[in-house]
Amino acid sequence: MGIMDGKTVAIFGVANKRSIAWGITNALLEQGARVVLNYQNERMGEAVAKLVEELPEKPWMAPCDVTDESQIEAFFGKLKDEVGPIDGVVHSVAFAKREELGGEFHNTSWDGYALAQHVSAYSLIPLAKHAAPLMEGRNGSIVCLSYYGAEKVIQGYNVMGVAKAALEANTRYLAASLGEQQIRVNAVSAGPIKTVSAMGVSGFGDILGEVEKRAPLRRNVTQEEVGKASTFLLSDLASGVTGQTLYVDCGISILGL
Repeated sequence: MGIMDGKTVAIFGVANKRSIAWGITNALLEQGARVVLNYQNERMGEAVAKLVEELPEKPWMAPCDVTDESQIEAFFGKLKDEVGPIDGVVHSVAFAKREELGGEFHNTSWDGYALAQHVSAYSLIPLAKHAAPLMEGRNGSIVCLSYYGAEKVIQGYNVMGVAKAALEANTRYLAASLGEQQIRVNAVSAGPIKTVSAMGVSGFGDILGEVEKRAPLRRNVTQEEVGKASTFLLSDLASGVTGQTLYVDCGISILGL
């Protein structure tokens, strides 16, 4: 028996084996969930299809570019017809132009700023909007992925830090908006993990080393640990938790200078 037996969760953001979303996928499967996956385009679909070959059962998958609300609506419409109701959604999607992550923040372009906000923060809103009808009467749960750069200045994170701050604010407002429907919305603020996208942050290796040296647990958090914490928030064990940001970072966020 697992804590997610009988539950179906739609996961947005699986790109490769190092993706945090992939860690969440495996944690959910270990606890008995059925997962459904999205991919942005045909190229990404091929990568995800190859990745899921190692799973005991191939999950339902469909394309969806989260910057296009018509695609989001179509994704959940197809999901409803072919899978049925769902119990949870994972938003593990973020993007910023590489040039907007380096240099001085006051040089951020509007195009770069808007793109980071659209993909990394705003997309949670239409996902929640179109997922909510499929979670009616099921005490649904939505989880998104954030980072401590939403609160404190992390060198090289720049426009993504601002986008994550917006994402955490969206989490709180969505929790208030969807609470009457008994849908919970929470964020997981994960410590630095060596994902493909994280390697685009200047000095990321130094960040990993600093966390390992200073964090109370004297190590970096793992993909598996973030997966387990996210699974908790998606499960009935967290039935009274909403609008919160859960730090899964080996304690680095509690420290001062």
